[in-house]
Amino acid sequence: MVEKSAGAVIFRKNEGKLYYLLLNYAAIGDVNKTYWGFPKGHVEKGEREIDTIKREVAEETGITSLWFADGFKETEKYFFKHGDKTIFKTVYYLLAETQTQDIKLSHEHLDFIWLLYEDAAEKLSFKNAKGILEKANSYLIQKPKTQGAKWQRKIQKRGLRNSQENSRGEKF
Repeated sequence: MVEKSAGAVIFRKNEGKLYYLLLNYAAIGDVNKTYWGFPKGHVEKGEREIDTIKREVAEETGITSLWFADGFKETEKYFFKHGDKTIFKTVYYLLAETQTQDIKLSHEHLDFIWLLYEDAAEKLSFKNAKGILEKANSYLIQKPKTQGAKWQRKIQKRGLRNSQENSRGEKF
């Protein structure tokens, strides 16, 4: 069986620092195990990945205001067991900024936390997710600090809030 999902590495700025949002999930098939990850969900038939992300983030966190960074898209692929079935899952992640701090957690999750990069990397449960966070953090800090204000505006101005593709023609 094959599943396709989409999610977001969500960050917010506070006093010049970047904080990343992590959600605590109950493991499928074992209510005693949990894991920390990013907001994500199944892509419904006919739905674009960016629309899945907007829908899932709103459902899981209550966040409805996101600015998507142009040019950031990462893929996570893995197998997992659900009952007697082995499922191959592909998850597409975009990078999104929000100014929302207060989360309205859905019934699907046990907890949430905003963490600085180092703490978020340590808290994430899976190696693939840690790699995606590392790429997102590098993407955000790659410009020299002297260009920080321009870069911040660029993220918001060039965001993919309602568009179907980014400047390189990649469809979402």
